[in-house]
Amino acid sequence: MNPNKPHQELGEDPIRHHVFDGIAEYDRRLPNWWLVTLYAGIVFAIVYWMATEHFGRSSNESRLDAEMQRIEAEKLASSASAIDDATLWKMSRNPVFVEAGRATFQSTCASCHHAALTGGIGPNLVDTTWIHGGSPINLLKVVNEGVAAKGMPAWGPVLGGKKVSEVVAFVLSHHTPPAAP
Repeated sequence: MNPNKPHQELGEDPIRHHVFDGIAEYDRRLPNWWLVTLYAGIVFAIVYWMATEHFGRSSNESRLDAEMQRIEAEKLASSASAIDDATLWKMSRNPVFVEAGRATFQSTCASCHHAALTGGIGPNLVDTTWIHGGSPINLLKVVNEGVAAKGMPAWGPVLGGKKVSEVVAFVLSHHTPPAAP
């Protein structure tokens, strides 16, 4: 660089008029590759934000609801040692419990009680008439211990406590809980 000639005569970019800490900057445009990267990043951020926040909102909410129902089902399953009528009614309103109970019912109980719970060899489970008591605890006891006189096997030792409570929740899901006093 020749100190006697100005920068523009040498074909160099002009230097900005300000100097900071003895450092002078060239007055250059940003490179095109840098500008393209910047603008592409901005466009991507806007499109991504629109896709996740505006168009994907229902899927996020449904995933959150499903996860909350799964967590509630885990809480209810862990309280299986203290099962009462209220707990069984809560289980019957949880879709995770009801779906698990439906699968077990279809594989073990549907042969006698029909897939629609309308009865066959066994009694109808969707009507209001209950042979062995109308409370959820009575239903749980019948499924656990069976009724040998009527030909109902004891499913408690075969299925285990959790699956039995899921089947009871599935049957109760077809009924309306009593009004709270």
